[in-house]
Order: sequence, then structure tokens, then C-alpha cells
Amino acid sequence: MVMSVASILVILVFEEVCDSPPVKCPTSLPLSILHKHYHSGDFIIGAILSQIYLFSIPATFQRNPSFEVFDNIIVITQNYQHMLALQFAVETINDSPRILPNATLGFHVLNSNFHPKWTYCASVELLSTRDKLIPNYKCDVQTNVAAVIGGPNADVSLFMTTILSIYKIPQLAYGSSPGMSDIYQRVFLHQIFPDISQQYKGILQLLLYFQWTWIGVIFINDDSGERFAENQLPMFAQGGICFAFIKKFPELKFSTEISEMVMEGVQTTRIIMEGTSNTVVVYGEIQTIVVLRVMLHMSEFEEIPIKPKVWIFVAQMDFTSMSFQRGWSIDFMHGAFSFAVHSEEVLGFHEFLQHRKLTNKEEDGFARDFWKEAFQCSFSNATGETMAEELCTGEENLEHLPGSIFEISMTSHSYSIYNAVHVVAEALHVMESSAVKKRTRQDKQRQQLLNQQPWQLHHYLRSVSFNNSVGEMLSFNSKGELIAGFDIMNWITFPNQSFLRVKVGGMAPENDPGKVFTIFEDAIKWPRTFNQAHPLSVCNAHCNRGYSRTKIEGKPFCCYNCHRCPEGKISHLKNLDDCFQCPNDQHPNKDQNLCLPKEFSFLSFEEPLGITLVGFALFFSFLTALVLHLFIQHQETPIVKANNWNLSYVLLISLLLSFLNTLLFIGKPTEFMCLLRQTAFGIIFSIALSSVLAKTIIVVLAFMATTPGAGMRKWSGKHLASSIILFCSFTQTMIYSVWLVIAPPFPDVDMHSLMEEIILECNEGSVTLFYSALGFLGFLATINFMVAFLARNLPDRYRTIEASRKIPSPVLEEDT
Repeated sequence: MVMSVASILVILVFEEVCDSPPVKCPTSLPLSILHKHYHSGDFIIGAILSQIYLFSIPATFQRNPSFEVFDNIIVITQNYQHMLALQFAVETINDSPRILPNATLGFHVLNSNFHPKWTYCASVELLSTRDKLIPNYKCDVQTNVAAVIGGPNADVSLFMTTILSIYKIPQLAYGSSPGMSDIYQRVFLHQIFPDISQQYKGILQLLLYFQWTWIGVIFINDDSGERFAENQLPMFAQGGICFAFIKKFPELKFSTEISEMVMEGVQTTRIIMEGTSNTVVVYGEIQTIVVLRVMLHMSEFEEIPIKPKVWIFVAQMDFTSMSFQRGWSIDFMHGAFSFAVHSEEVLGFHEFLQHRKLTNKEEDGFARDFWKEAFQCSFSNATGETMAEELCTGEENLEHLPGSIFEISMTSHSYSIYNAVHVVAEALHVMESSAVKKRTRQDKQRQQLLNQQPWQLHHYLRSVSFNNSVGEMLSFNSKGELIAGFDIMNWITFPNQSFLRVKVGGMAPENDPGKVFTIFEDAIKWPRTFNQAHPLSVCNAHCNRGYSRTKIEGKPFCCYNCHRCPEGKISHLKNLDDCFQCPNDQHPNKDQNLCLPKEFSFLSFEEPLGITLVGFALFFSFLTALVLHLFIQHQETPIVKANNWNLSYVLLISLLLSFLNTLLFIGKPTEFMCLLRQTAFGIIFSIALSSVLAKTIIVVLAFMATTPGAGMRKWSGKHLASSIILFCSFTQTMIYSVWLVIAPPFPDVDMHSLMEEIILECNEGSVTLFYSALGFLGFLATINFMVAFLARNLPDRYRTIEASRKIPSPVLEEDT
């Protein structure tokens, strides 16, 4: 903000109106931008590009800083394509009869030197007389700048906006643009760069697709890097990503601080290579790979082993190098991923570069330094240049340069510049077309068009929508961002210092109705050390199926221990936080990673227990039937008569049915069997118990009535026995009747008693009535026990009485 205020003060001091009387241009001028390129035209498109790196020297206040300010320059040869793309776009538009048929485009390109103060200086120079840096002063007839293109670094658009927005000059940023707090400045900035949040979503989708949950992050040490770490890394964490490390790139301010930068970079490299993550996300600007290569190269002298990593670069970055890196290996980039603004191949650009030559009349201030650096040659030493092994002829072919020095195919940044020029041209064309309707004379039309103010172009830029030369739609959203997607590129390197970027996926625009994230895994080339296998990047090995994860105290949530699932639970997927129960009709397998259907189980006639029980039931039924047969065969004998034969028949028949009733409890339960077996057993067994009770009571009463004609003898007949049996069986029948009406038994399943089986059973319905029925049987059994206890001595008394008194048996007498 201090720099911006100072620039505004300078502008106000030197403020002059454009139509002021001609004056003699000053001879003493401030230090101007060294590298620039001007091409005349009716409309001038200004451009502030980052082509050449200028190392700053700390001010010592002992000499004029302008004397040796350009001694330490390093040409970024890859970025020269940006300016050539701008020149190609302008020439294409000027050759087209459709766009601006009555006017021509020109350009004025200045170098930012990758430094804020030079970006401010370039912004002011665009407002000054050409080649004369006098803010807001033009002493000759000049053509106003229609729009300014800036980039690729975010700082370029930020700093130039501070100056140019005062004059309401439209600006187009072909790199990412930082968040601006000044809404006024933001109005005049149009971004030839999609919504950057889509890129971060794409990176997250890429990490999750390959299950890279344990990653490293390095970012540039500036405001945009801090914003990335503060705003985007929490989003990654919410998506399930953990960070093995988060480090900053070393910051270089002055050329004298290179040694400090190298040492800091070596420490960062050590952390990266010693880390367990195989994936590293790199956030930076276009020159960041230069710093990354320095870090990796210097690690060789520090004996730091270079491990293969899967690098993921953001769209703001691109491959760049400096002269001293010419022979360095680029193998570390093999298999890397990078995001790039969606681009298409532009017809004619390849031929344009093929025919690019350097002439003596070259007005391109970048070309000479580029040519020397790219082709490792030298021009005549008439200007004081040191002779090299070869002289530059200017006829060298750009196509012969390796990709690490200069790329023939159009990069995404160059494509953005190409689109930016076309956007400005289309907006000017629409503005001209709308003005033609109001004018009649052609000369007057042209003059009025050229006198348009820069702010008048904003309306047309905001609403521009057209197809470029490759058929791609260009338009802006409400925030002034280009509506486009991102390509996911896979880097393939070759031994001859060249490389190839292959599109393996993409991130569609947010308003695209189709699939947003796409990836073609079969087309991906992985780092060579991984042998074309999908690399893993996790804190620890996956928890296999049958295990669950437990958090490790003091470590990120991506680090965990694996524990076997408890008995009865499974985990059917890897890395589950908890095991879960199988459905009721299924059970875990031995490995506890799959649910198997439970088998139905019931007491069948085929299994050993069923066969045994059937055998016992039939055996006892046979014994009971045999005794009954003997009783019937000898029913006229005194002993049968003495045992009250009618009660004996009832008892034996009820016992026989009770033994046979047990067969109803064997076999698959059905609704009829569930209703019948408890009811039949309860009633039949109650008859058996009541028969025993009746026989015992009659015997007790018979021997208590020793005197003929006594009152006791009246209660010792058949009627008492029948009454006891009928009363007991009727009571039990009533209990079962109420049970069957209110809550009858029904077939049911027991899924919990056995782990691997479902038990088919009869649900008794009403538990209260079930226990009431059993309780009544228990009550009868208790009464039988008590009566039997009272009659325990009757047989001895019976023999004594019969022998001494010769009194006939009351029972026999009753029976006879």
C-alpha cells in the first residue's frame, strides 16, 4: 500500500492534460524499462509480462543505482513464447477482414522483471510518452492504450491495477489474480483465468481418486501462498487429506542472499525426501520450478537421497529454467501432474514460430537476449559483448531447441494471452459496430472511434461472448473470470532434456451440466521407480477387511492402528473406522470380512437327537400300550378290579397320548403344530395327573371309611373320580381356550441364540397364559404329591385290616 500511495503522488505531481500545447520533451529521464517491444497501431494493447529476471542489489547510497542495475539479468527463455503469442494474435486479427476492418491493433510490451517496483514502473510508462518515463505526460501525438494484459504472476495484476485503475483502463490478467480488498480496482480487472476454486476442488478430487491421503505441501513465501495455506488446506483436511509437512519455498530478495536461500532450500528438501509421503502438492508461480530444481540439485551435494515423488503443480506454474540449469536433469518431473487452464492447439502458431527469425531491424527488445540465451551464441562485440564460441546469425530455428529451453507447442499461458488479445479485439469490434449505427461519414466514424475513452470499453468486455479461432466459447462470469475449465496434464520426460505433457483428465467449469471431474488412468505414466504401478501415499498401510481403524494419539487422523473386529462383527471394506453387525439373517465368515446367510435349524426326525427322542417316545408308548393291553386282557381278575380299572384305563390312555404327543415337538414348526402341541400336551397330561389324583384320593377315602355305611364311603365311588377328572381337565381346557383366543402360539425364528443358524421354533404367544397352563400342571402335581404323602402307609394298613377283620375292600365292593 505504501508503494501504491507513492505512485499516485508521483502521478499527481506530473499531471498534464492530453491536449496540452506541444512542448519540448525533457532530456533528463528517469531509468526506464530495458526490455520492451512496441508495434504501432490504431489501438494499442499494453502488456506487462514477466520475461526476464532481474536480481536486485541492495542500495549502498554510494553510486547512482541506475549504473549497474541491469548487470544481473537472467532470461527465462520459456516465457518468451508469451510475447510471441501476443504478437501472433495481433497479426492474426490485423489480417482478418471480419474484426476491426477499419482499424489496426498494435501492442506495447514491457517486462516486469518479476519485481513489484518494476511492475509499477511499467504501469506508469504505459501512461507516458513512449521511451520517456514521465508519468501522465505525453509531449507528442500518441495513441492511447485500449487495454493492458498482465501476468503471469498474481503480483503483476495486483500492482498494475493500483496504477491503471485510476485511469479506468481495462486490464486482463492471464494468470491467477489475488483477492483484492479494493472493489473499485476489481471492477477494471478481467481474468483470463477460470474460477481458481475449481482448480483446488480438482486437486482434492485427484488426491481422493488415487487415495493419496498423506501428502506434503510446499508453497511460495508471499501473500498468495499464505492465502492458499490459510483458505485451501483446511478444505483438503475436511476432504480427508492429512499433511506430512507444510513448508514454504525460500524467499530471495537480493542477489547477495542466494547462499541463504540455498541453505534454506536444502533444509526443505531434506524434509521432503525424508518424509513418508509419496505425493507433494506444489503451489507457486511460473518461476517456482526454477527454485524447486535448485533445491533438488543442491541436495546432491548435501548427500540427501532423492526419492521419487508424484509432484502436483497448480495451473499458475509452468516449466521454467535459468541459464545455469541448462544441463540439469529433469527426470524428477517424469510422472508429475499439473493443472493448466484448458487450451486448444491454435492453427498457424507452429508455423509462425518456425518462420521466426532475428533481423538487424528487430524492434523486439526481448529477442536479442533470448536468442543469445536459447542458442548459446553471441552477437558482434561492437557493443561490448563478450564473444562466445559461435556467433548468432538470426537464422537459427526455434524448432531445434529442446523443450526445456523453448516449447514449440502453445502453452496454456500463451493460449490465455492469445485469448486475451481476441477478447479486447472483439470488444473493440462490438463497440465500433454499435457506433457505426449512429454515424454516416466514414472518416468521422474512424476519428470518433479512436477518440473513445478507455472506460467505455468495460461494458463490452463484460458482455463479450464469442467463439475464438479454434471454436472455443469465450465469456466472463459475474466476477469477471473466464468461464473455462482446467486440464490435468501428465509429464513425460526424455533423456534429451525434452518433455511432453499429455492430457489425462480435466475439471469442467462449475456450470457444466456434465461430469465435472474426469481422469483417464490408463494414459498416465508414473515415475519410473514405481515401475508403472499406482503409487501409494498414506501414513500407514491400509487396514484390510476384517479390521477397523483406531486413532493414534498425537498424530493426524490419517495415521491409525488396525485391530481385528470383535466376535460377531465384520468390516467388508478397507480402512473402516468401526466394524458392524451382520443382518439378523446372516453371520460373519471366519475372516470377518463377509456376511454369509444363516442356515435354518430345527429339531428334525433325521438328526441323532430327534431319532433318539422318537425312539424313547415310541418305546414308552409301547410299554404303556402293553400295560393297557394286559389290563384289558385281565380286566375280570380281582387285582385289576381292585386297581379301579376305569381310572386305570383313563390314566394309561392319557399317558400313551402324552408319549405320542412329544412327536409334535419334533420336525419343522408349522402353524397347526404350534397350536396343537402345547394344547394337546397340557390337556392330556392334566387328565393323566387328575386320574392319578382321583385314584389316590379314592384309596385314601376308602381306607378312612372303615365302617360300612359311614359318611366317608359316600365319597369313595365313581362319581368322585369322574368329577375330579372332569374338573381338572375342564380348568386346563379353559386356560388353553383363553390362550388360543388372546395370543395363540405361532411359528417364529430365533436369530440370536446361535451365531451361524436361525432356529425355527414356536413362539408361545402369551407368556402369562403359557406359564398359567404349566402352573396348573404343577399345581396338580403338587396336590398329587401331598395326597400320596398322606397315603404312604396305606398298603400296610390295607393288609392288616384285610387279614384281621376280613372286611371286603370298599373299592372292590364298589366295583362289584
